Amino acid sequence: MRLAIVLVHYHTPGLAALAVEALRADMAGMAGLAGLAVDWLLVDNGSDAEERARLAALPVRRIDPGGNLGYAGGVNRGLAETSAELLLVMNPDVIVLPGCVPALIDRLRTAADARAVAGPAFHWDHGRRLLLPPAERRGRREEISALLARRGEAGGARARRRWRRHARRHWEARAPLPSHALSGSLLALTRPAWEAVGPFDEGFRLFFEETDWLLRAERRGVPSWYVPAAAAVHLYNQSAGREPRSRGWFEESARRFRRLHYGAGFAAALEALDNRLPSVPPSPLPPIPPRGFDLTGLPLPLWVEVSPNPEGFPAAAELLREPLAGPWRLPGEIEDRLPAGTVLTVQAVDAAGRELRRGQWACGRGGD
Repeated sequence: MRLAIVLVHYHTPGLAALAVEALRADMAGMAGLAGLAVDWLLVDNGSDAEERARLAALPVRRIDPGGNLGYAGGVNRGLAETSAELLLVMNPDVIVLPGCVPALIDRLRTAADARAVAGPAFHWDHGRRLLLPPAERRGRREEISALLARRGEAGGARARRRWRRHARRHWEARAPLPSHALSGSLLALTRPAWEAVGPFDEGFRLFFEETDWLLRAERRGVPSWYVPAAAAVHLYNQSAGREPRSRGWFEESARRFRRLHYGAGFAAALEALDNRLPSVPPSPLPPIPPRGFDLTGLPLPLWVEVSPNPEGFPAAAELLREPLAGPWRLPGEIEDRLPAGTVLTVQAVDAAGRELRRGQWACGRGGD
């Protein structure tokens, strides 16, 4: 049996090297992968001469498409170059942790349906303190809820409760969880699943391409699992962050996704509602001092949620079971990666989902 690993690269050769090193270390000597031949493919959507020299030193086959195909086009091009039965597609800003690839492959191999998809649990830091959220649920109700969350605290609180139930269902899973709320930054799938769903839609220049693909998979009855035993660190937004047009592309892709999956009429009505409703800025939150978030007096266990959005979701989260010696802080490696002055919404939430304390934290150390 053959496995194809397809990395879609854009001006991040250092990250690509780290990703390949972690993958090779994870797969070396794993009994569950014995006899599995691997095609190592890197689709180079963008690099200069110096970056290409660094990529040439990697033990992968570099595919030059002659321009930036976007993530969707890069995945499609890479998978067209292999006939492997097992497929793994990923961004280079993902570092798999030990046991990740074997757990994903095991889920694909043991699935009752030959059409199978699997994705790992993502962490924001190598110490595995902060879990990143699963992909957001998408539907007409969720679109309206997200819109109302930007129009006042009552709508924001409702949306956070709905999102929190969805996120914790994944975070608290101890066995593979049937779910299509996976991240396209690392997906494992079988060739029959790819053939049943079809290629990624290259009309999505950036963002929503995996959301669209996974929704099509769900509608075609292709099973998909969130696999908590498979863990990876997502360094998050490293490629898109280098593209100044990425914010515009996000909005363009979001509009296209709504038209495709909810209909032009609903999409137009949603945009009209967005324009008609008065803009209500979020209620100001107390500033969190530089030393960190004070959790004194709050009951355990306790979730600390961290979001870049004023509405407070989606968010990464850490589960605290023991009291801290001092205020809560982000892991140092995350602060190092965040641009200086990054503003985060931080929430302390109990096991029942009640928000006990909230604040706004200006942090970051000017990392690239």
